[in-house]
Formats: sequence, structure tokens, C-alpha cells
Amino acid sequence: MKVKKFTAKDMPEAMKKIRTELGEEAVILNSKNVNSGGVFGFFKKKSIEVIAAMDDTTRSPAKNPKHYRPDNTWSQEHPSSSPLKPKEDLKQEVQELKQMIASLQNQETIASKEGYPAPVQAMDNALKEQEINENVRYQLIKDLLSEWYRTDNPDNYLVKEWTKAFLKRLLQQVKCGPSHQTKKIINLVGPTGVGKTTTIAKIAAYYHLEQKNSVAFITTDTYRIGAVEQLKTYAKILDVPIEVAYSLDDFQTAKERFRDKDFILVDSAGRNFRNPAYVKELRKLIDFDEDMSTYLVLALTSKYKDMKHIYEQFSLIPIDKFIFTKKDETSYVGAMVNMMAETHKGAAYITHGQSVPDDMEAAEPEKITDWIVEGDGHV
Repeated sequence: MKVKKFTAKDMPEAMKKIRTELGEEAVILNSKNVNSGGVFGFFKKKSIEVIAAMDDTTRSPAKNPKHYRPDNTWSQEHPSSSPLKPKEDLKQEVQELKQMIASLQNQETIASKEGYPAPVQAMDNALKEQEINENVRYQLIKDLLSEWYRTDNPDNYLVKEWTKAFLKRLLQQVKCGPSHQTKKIINLVGPTGVGKTTTIAKIAAYYHLEQKNSVAFITTDTYRIGAVEQLKTYAKILDVPIEVAYSLDDFQTAKERFRDKDFILVDSAGRNFRNPAYVKELRKLIDFDEDMSTYLVLALTSKYKDMKHIYEQFSLIPIDKFIFTKKDETSYVGAMVNMMAETHKGAAYITHGQSVPDDMEAAEPEKITDWIVEGDGHV
């Protein structure tokens, strides 16, 4: 029996190919719709794949059915015999072939409907659920497929490990974590409601209580009711000085007063990020000099599109790194990977609660990778 696979744009075209190559008596064993061509699952064309069979003892395949003439030489020389197999044998062979095809389709490593091996597709789906954007996932898929096709017996575990390695490399390139040589002035900017004041208190507690550094506060947040009092409360608890700056002159005077401190932490006003005038006002209040590190604070509960918009608005000032807050309020943290990959800026800290100074940790590639791939049951 001769078995052959045919690919065509539709069933009529497939049948034409089958009749031409196998003849009118060919039997269709299996057919399915597939996506053919493309690169790593993209730009594919829909087509149909048909597996057909022909008992080659019946006759030779006709290259042109219109001019086919049966060959009677064998039957004339052997009148008591027949070249044809019994129908029962033919049916049995067809059935066995169908079972073989079905078993292949049930294997986990068979290409998925998107054209990837099933474990690779499952990982792509999981990262999509984590809101990792298409650009990052596309680069990951290329990496995974490269590993998949050069590895003997790849499986789900290996796909997960390859994904972790890819994400770690990505995050290491943007240099996550606080800088080892932190500048004297640490300035936090961002929209309202992301937790800047609480975060700046956590940073102050870390340097003052754990690292035994001398610390001072400057706040320019004179717009929000109670904002100054909130930071004054933290300053009293930590026993560190604080100054309120209403203008650029006030800011420079406060810097001069605290020139003997190891670190000066600046809390800026949170305003509507959609208003570009807000960022321009920051320049009138804060002297963004070379001895300042500026962290853009973003809440992980925000939409990725809003994060991008916030970053675009604040790009008028020099942003060194991100601080991502409210990790405890969401199970989806892929947006932080998107932001770092797109802007090529790392994250300094990640916060996950209101407790000062406990609910904050340095942003480390290993931790972020585990949250994405292992955490919250999404992978």
C-alpha cells in the first residue's frame, strides 16, 4: 500500500492532486485544516492537509487518468490468480493506518494549532495571561524553538527552565536592583495614588535603620491634603529631619541644610499624569542635578497602556529606574517586564504592602522571573 500526504488550499484541489498521483481508487485516511508557511507562527496561510492511500498491487498510479489503460498482462499469464487483495485485508490496513495517525495526533509534542510544539504554545499562552506583551513573547518563542529542535526529548520542564533563563538574561541587561553607588539625592516621581510617600519612608527606614546612614526628607507635595503631615509623621518615627519646598529656592536651601547627610530623599507631588503641565512644574520645584537618582513609581495594578503613557509624560525629566508598587494587590505582574524591556531601564525596588519598612525588596531578576513563571498558579 502506498500512503502519501497532500497539502492544498482546499479539498477540491487536494482531491485533484490525489487522483493525479494515486488514481481514482485512492482512499482518504485523514484530513485536517492547517496553517502553512510563515515564520515562528506568524504570517501563516490556511490550507488543508490530506493523507491518502492506494493499494499499489491494484495497478500502477496513473500520472494522467484520462490516458490510463489497465495492464492485463499479469492476469492473462496467470488466469487462476488475482493481483487484488481481499477487501477485508485492505480494510484492515486502512484501519491500522488511521489508528497510527490518531496516536500521533495525541502525542504532547505534536505541533499545536498555532504551529508550535504544545509545551511551547502552553508557555506562550501563560505569559500572555500574565500580560507579557507580544514583542517579548515573540523573542522568547524564537529562543524556545531554537532550544526545542536541538534537544533530545524536550518536555514541559525544560521549556519552563529555558523561559526562566531567557527572562533572567533580559532583566540582567537592564540592571535591576538599587545602584551600588547610589547618588546622594534620591527623588521619587509618579502619578497620584501609587504610594510614593509610603515607599520613600520604606527607603529611608532601610538606609537609616539597617544601613545606619544619616537621612533627611524634602517634600514638594504641597498639593495633596495631608501629604506633608504624612511624611512628617514618618520623619518623627524615624527621627530624621524634614523640609518642605514650595519653590526651587526652597529646594536648594533644603539641600544646603542637609549637605552633611548621607542621603536626601525627595517626595514630589502626585498629580494627574495625563496633564503634561505637571511634569513641567516639577522642574520649577526640583533641581535635577547630576547628584540625583530619579525613580519613577508605578503601581502594578495599573494597565500597561497607562504605564507607558505615564513614562512618556515623565520622560521630560531624567528617569534612572522604576519602583513598582502594590504587587500584593494583583496576580499579574508581566507589565513590569514589558516596561523594562521597552525602555531599557531596570527596577530598583518592588513593594507589596503598607508596612514600613518590611513590605519592600530589591528588584532581582531571579525573583521577578519566578513570579512570572512559577507564581500565582498561572503557569
